[in-house]
Amino acid sequence: MLRFLCCCCFANENSDERQPLLHPRPSDLNGGGSARQTRPAHSGAQTANRIGKLSMRRVCVPELDQRFSDVAETVNDQQDYYEAMVRHINNVRQLYGCNYSDTLTLAECLGKITEEHEAKYRISLKIKGYDFFLNVDPVGSSEEIMEEPLPPHLQLAQDELKGTSENAKAAISKGTALQELIGWLLRSKDQMAEQVKGSAASYLEQGRLNENLEENLNEVRRAKELSSGYRQKVGEVFTEAAEIAGASL
Repeated sequence: MLRFLCCCCFANENSDERQPLLHPRPSDLNGGGSARQTRPAHSGAQTANRIGKLSMRRVCVPELDQRFSDVAETVNDQQDYYEAMVRHINNVRQLYGCNYSDTLTLAECLGKITEEHEAKYRISLKIKGYDFFLNVDPVGSSEEIMEEPLPPHLQLAQDELKGTSENAKAAISKGTALQELIGWLLRSKDQMAEQVKGSAASYLEQGRLNENLEENLNEVRRAKELSSGYRQKVGEVFTEAAEIAGASL
């Protein structure tokens, strides 16, 4: 039965063996402060950028197909969160005319926000666990000042920094389990090759499956590099936020 299923698998794939195991999913959340926005990113942090979505070929071993799918899904999710984080940071830069660069630093913009609004508000960056946010306290204590809405740019800056924090935390949360799975796949090449060999119905099919397995392992290696880059960049954002807030991670 397994051999029959694998033959069917390839009969359906002959037109395009590079079909991803997982179809792209729509954004889970929308809004100024939520994760996975759909606008294009304007990232200056080129070292962590990915070219194209990860996709995996079928090897007709259900357990392995699922693990390769998990890697592709997790790295693609991590990329979505990373790109959303970058967008939020760049939106703050645009609001307050901060310089764009190859880094994702927040300090310059926070300084400009503070300078622009210091006459009416005390502004600081607060951090609680892995959540950071722009704290705004009115100068003085009159009821009129307390009830006055924040200036639009300042309110937007609060929302964008909240979105930065949410997406950064989501991106970093994907890292640990992903690295463990990637490590297992890269260590188990010979074992997986034997499983693929046992699932093939013919010598020709075995050759196809082996090619797919090798392609998948190349994607796993790419996933390892990309995920490491995202984690590094997100970690730098958290570290700077903690330094600005006077805390330590």
